[in-house]
Formats: sequence, structure tokens, C-alpha cells
Amino acid sequence: MATIRSGTQSALLVVDVQVGVVAEAGDVSRQIDHIALAVRKAREAGVPVVWVQHDDEELPKGSAEWQWVPALVPQPNDVRVYKQFNSSFEKTTLESELAARGVSHLVLCGAVSSWCIRATAYGALERGYDLSLIGDAHIAKTMPMGNGETVEAKDIVRELNVVMQWVAYPGRKNRVVTAAELAF
Repeated sequence: MATIRSGTQSALLVVDVQVGVVAEAGDVSRQIDHIALAVRKAREAGVPVVWVQHDDEELPKGSAEWQWVPALVPQPNDVRVYKQFNSSFEKTTLESELAARGVSHLVLCGAVSSWCIRATAYGALERGYDLSLIGDAHIAKTMPMGNGETVEAKDIVRELNVVMQWVAYPGRKNRVVTAAELAF
């Protein structure tokens, strides 16, 4: 069983809203606006903002595709974490950054819903954090399933939002909120 995190400090995790990651997701301006709103709310409340940025062979660190979308700009005092796997926790500095700030509650948004957001959500709960997923601030891509079948992006978002309301871990709280409802 995971250690339940003590304390009441929250942190906002903004995961992989990078030019190359969202390029094939279609019009994501509404979700990016919601992420920007969450960032503003976190900063106004003095809550740490943690920017998690992916790199791999298809998304090389420093490339134009690796950069954050122009509407989202990390500030110098924000936390930066770099990853190469779906979960923001695997082989990164995320846990030590959160521990240094006494964080027990993660507010999650970003891209891509079916991979990095899902893996980070489960990783957080498995490591004893409470979790709030911002239901209108995570980005999905339509997923090919083979034989010409696909799962539409909107259905992936809806499915993850439903799952995150019902999944249960002992001693942890998880919920889904909208960016407008979000309060720190």
C-alpha cells in the first residue's frame, strides 16, 4: 500500500502541452484556455505550478516541437520537470520536487489524455497523492484502433473523466472539476 501524503498543500501539474504533442489533436484552443485559467488561479493562490515536459526521439529536447504552446509560458519560479515516459513520475524529479514543497494534492491538466494524463493520474494515486483532474483541461487525440476503427478524442476525454470520478484508492481522494470550478 502506498504511503498517504500528509498535509494540505496542492500543486498544479501541467503535462506535455507542447507544440508537437498537440499538433495532431485538432482545435484545442478551448482546452488550452482552460489550462491557462488553471495556471492563473494557481499563481493567484500561491500554489506551485509544475510544468512537465516530454522528450524522446520524435520530440527532441530543444526542438520547435518540444516547446510549450505559445499561450502557456512557464515563469522562472515555476517548477520544471523533464520526462521520457508516459507517467510524469517515472525516472523524473517530480516526487522530490513535490516533497520539497510538502505537496499532498495534485491538480492535473495537459496532454495527452489516453497516455500521459492517464499514466500520471494513476501514478499519483498509487504514490499516495490526492488528485483533482481538470475535466475540461486535458487534451486527447482520436485514436486508431485498427481495421479502420477509431475512438474519438471527445470520447477518450469523457471516459477518463468518468473513470477518475469512480476509481478508488484507500485513504486518497480523487475528483474531476472544471477549470471554472477549480479553487485552491
